[in-house]
Amino acid sequence: MNMTFVDGTRLVSVVEALIFASSDPLSAQKIVDLLNENEEELNIQLPHIEQVVQELNHRYDSNDLAFRIEKLGGGYLFVTQSRFHPWLQLSQHEALNRRLSQSSLETLAIIAYKQPLTKPDIDEIRGVDSGYVIRQLLEKTLIRVAGRASTPGKPLLYKTTESFLSHFGINDVNELPRPREIDDILKDDDMAEHRQTLMDYGPDGQIEEQPDNLTGSPDQEKEEHGE
Repeated sequence: MNMTFVDGTRLVSVVEALIFASSDPLSAQKIVDLLNENEEELNIQLPHIEQVVQELNHRYDSNDLAFRIEKLGGGYLFVTQSRFHPWLQLSQHEALNRRLSQSSLETLAIIAYKQPLTKPDIDEIRGVDSGYVIRQLLEKTLIRVAGRASTPGKPLLYKTTESFLSHFGINDVNELPRPREIDDILKDDDMAEHRQTLMDYGPDGQIEEQPDNLTGSPDQEKEEHGE
């Protein structure tokens, strides 16, 4: 593709720069809107963006570069190619604000497979109060409030967010793993433990053959409070 702006800059370079500069997944529609607002004569459409991304990835692959553009969480994002993950593990650890405790992972798995649901629903499944964990997940933007239930008291409903999709490398909750997919999904990377917990819970919300991991004890909850 050789669409060029009035200043001589190529569309492919502009799209590359926009995705590169964004810390969050950038949707094709947002890119189209931004470009058309400032360059109406080109009349850029969604297929143009998809074609540009394919062209960029072909260039990266042809030059054996360590990164490429992937569609995650409903948008485009630069990511390191998976074959380089073992090397990255030697020099870095996952950021603290992305690390999740066992209690947080259990709660997130329940919400992911049964959303939308309320705190009382989560408490009943886990067997402990989940208020603190839910607040932590809200702060990490992994879940969000999705309205109120019609039950007495009208408790808040919770659902996962686009940040959740990005965290687990999927585009839609329908792509959440099923137990039979464990060998294909679990990889030797920083996310292996998180994906394992999701699959331990599975769509039925119960851990099989791992009863010790089903819920956090009250003592574990106190530890998260710093008590």
